[in-house]
Amino acid sequence: VLATRNAATMAEVMSWPKANGTILGLFEPGWEKQFAVVRIDADSPGFYHPAFHEYVHTLIHANFHWLPLWLDEGLAEFYGTAEFKQNSALIGEPSQRKFILKREQLIDLKTLLSVNQASPYYHDSGKVAIFYAEAWGLTHYLTFGEGMGRGQKLSQFYASLEAGADQEEAFKQIFGPLDQVQVALADYVGKGKMQAWEFNNPPHIIEHDFAVRKLTPAETEAELGAFSVWGTHNFKDASKMLTEAIQDDPKSATAHEALGFLNFDEGKDDEALREFKLALESDNGRYLSLFAETMLSVQAHSDHPEDRAALENAMFRVLQGNSQFAPAYVQLALLYAREGNLKSATGAANMAVKLQPSRAGYELLKANLLLQGGRAKEAGSIAKYVADRWQGPDRDEAVDLWNKVPDDQRTALKEETAKEANGVQKIDGIVKSTVCAADSPEHKYTVTLNHDGKDVVFRTSKGFEVGFSDMLWYGRDHFSACHHIEGMRAIIGYRPGDGKAPAADLVELELRVDVPVPERSAPQQQATSN
Repeated sequence: VLATRNAATMAEVMSWPKANGTILGLFEPGWEKQFAVVRIDADSPGFYHPAFHEYVHTLIHANFHWLPLWLDEGLAEFYGTAEFKQNSALIGEPSQRKFILKREQLIDLKTLLSVNQASPYYHDSGKVAIFYAEAWGLTHYLTFGEGMGRGQKLSQFYASLEAGADQEEAFKQIFGPLDQVQVALADYVGKGKMQAWEFNNPPHIIEHDFAVRKLTPAETEAELGAFSVWGTHNFKDASKMLTEAIQDDPKSATAHEALGFLNFDEGKDDEALREFKLALESDNGRYLSLFAETMLSVQAHSDHPEDRAALENAMFRVLQGNSQFAPAYVQLALLYAREGNLKSATGAANMAVKLQPSRAGYELLKANLLLQGGRAKEAGSIAKYVADRWQGPDRDEAVDLWNKVPDDQRTALKEETAKEANGVQKIDGIVKSTVCAADSPEHKYTVTLNHDGKDVVFRTSKGFEVGFSDMLWYGRDHFSACHHIEGMRAIIGYRPGDGKAPAADLVELELRVDVPVPERSAPQQQATSN
């Protein structure tokens, strides 16, 4: 948590060009680190809403496999209005979005329930406001509305979704017919007053019970530099602050680790590896440095028995540092799969799913292992679950897996609204090289794909969509289409050239991490990671 003195200090920390007096708090989510940035010079109801909203999303995604988008956003809005007073806390206070519902036509509930990340209601400027408002209003009604048991029915709905029930069927079974709920919702949001929960604060916190010390300049520079790497992704500021931190304290593990990830993000792997080693020399408990150092070493991809044993041992040490770090279990699962030990691989994949249930790629890792182990029906069920609920690359990967399941071991997928092709064709292969737009004379991103032994070049004319498997070890925090994707399997969407252009027009880039096929039979021992 970075507590800033005032609006100007907050703008400096956030790398904003000027201060914003209406925002008192923000939350920056991530796979490896999460940051809250707050101002301490004011405390006005609603001004911390952006921080609370994004923090609630983080809690939701750590505890549910999947929630429909209206409920995901509705809960974030519901809890985002929280207000903390001297002796109590108010949860579920009416949102300012209530006034939108009074002047706009409500979205049909059947439509609202089906909104996803690709829907116009989530993107179009003329529709997104009513979507957020109605998502909040419906969540509030399903909590405090007549006959809702103050959230008990909503809890039943959560449980049904977690059990794999169809959303619309579960909704109708628990809350009633859609048309009746629609009428009740319209009446509810038109009310003048609404309920909220009030909780008494715990016994007064004694300030002097907390240990307080002043950070050294090196510590301050290191923490702010790390925030610039993971939070704002302002690499210029990060480099300056981290370099100054190391000059002030050459043994700063925080600074060396953050500088390692900064170098990795910029494609400087040798420099990154050196920084991770220095971080571990100063503090051998730095599990992120150990994980990154290991994944950048030859051990991560070697088939030599000694290297495999070293990789397994390194992942165990990472988990000693942080037993909740799911990517380490993913790497163990992939290692055991290469060795043919499907039982251990499945056990490790199960742990990854348990720790990060909302990452579709972890579910698909588990499903792939089940399919290899002859449990096709279970694999098909997981593939369908993901394909029916996620969009984009996650859905594509799930559909590919579902197609591998025998017909008699799977059930039909939900129909998806077909995406307009607009002349887009698909091709797959192995990424041979990339050239970033900043490094190109034409300022265009270029990727070369090896397809059936031939190199095919693709270049962007405008922007392009990019997606990647959750199994990619450095994940969302450090992904870049410019670095580290050589050798990966890719599926590219493109428009063929007109014969005049030197390359086809890149439209979509989808990167996969394939689950290894067992190379030999291994004793089916209980996974040590369990």
